[in-house]
Amino acid sequence: MAGRFLLRAGFTTTLRLRSNVVCRAMGTAGGIPTDEEQATGLERRSLQALKHGKDPYSMLKPKQYAGSKADPHIVPCIGNKRLVGCLCEEDNTAIVWFWLHEGGAQRCPSCGSHYQLVHHELPH
Repeated sequence: MAGRFLLRAGFTTTLRLRSNVVCRAMGTAGGIPTDEEQATGLERRSLQALKHGKDPYSMLKPKQYAGSKADPHIVPCIGNKRLVGCLCEEDNTAIVWFWLHEGGAQRCPSCGSHYQLVHHELPH
């Protein structure tokens, strides 16, 4: 009789200890933390920027531009010039490379599509 009592007491104590460990691991207040709650460093900065509608590391698909002089393709740059490659035709295998300088819109020497260099600040 005493043996059964000790066995049950030990079993219930073990279950209580295990449930306390599980509650502590999952967080007693709200369960499993979200990505935003547990993110740190650059991941946290990028998640906060995406929440405010910004794209700090150019992770999203770029906006489509017409490529005309009035609506040129925007090329972000941290300097005053950048090397740009243009696929003039959709199924073309050769890339036309040219330097794009700060200032107004410039044309691709092959197809005539316009590009404009825009200064871009680094997010960190």
